[in-house]
Amino acid sequence: MFGLGTPELIVILAIAFLVFGGKKLPELGAGLGKAISSFKNGLKDVEQSGKSLIDDIPGVKEAAEVKAQVDKVKDLGKLDNILK
Repeated sequence: MFGLGTPELIVILAIAFLVFGGKKLPELGAGLGKAISSFKNGLKDVEQSGKSLIDDIPGVKEAAEVKAQVDKVKDLGKLDNILK
């Protein structure tokens, strides 16, 4: 996790406890959790709107199908080379 070990995390938590106090830490944790879940929901909304935008553009579905078929053929060529 970003190169942080247990001792570093303990030091960070101890400093946070000293700065914010014992009563504010649960509130900060709850706020952080809500912020993370809101961010994830925002990402999902952006992905869905991007997918709906792609579906609305003519020819995109067909191009994706052709790409999938080309990838299958490439994979078959790789399998033939392995079997030889």
